[in-house]
Amino acid sequence: MTLPIEFLPAAEAELLHEVDYYSQARTGAGIRFQAAVEAAIERAARHPAGGAPAAAGARSMLVRGFPFSVVYRAEPRLLLVVAIAPHRRQPGYWLSRVA
Repeated sequence: MTLPIEFLPAAEAELLHEVDYYSQARTGAGIRFQAAVEAAIERAARHPAGGAPAAAGARSMLVRGFPFSVVYRAEPRLLLVVAIAPHRRQPGYWLSRVA
């Protein structure tokens, strides 16, 4: 069973920002980034316990081909996307979103 997906506003803003960044950097890169993020979210929604354990009950799923992870929480009836976290950023910067 696949869980329904919901984004925190900050996570949605991160996704849109990075899609824009990659779109400006190279033709087609923004579309590839968005597709890779969507694939990671779909994997998490199908297998919520499949992501690597993270702090505060969250999990993370790697975005294939890009230095990012999708940070999420599997709630009883939905998958809550907490962050689209770049690997170069300070780990756990998103913790206040799930506290």
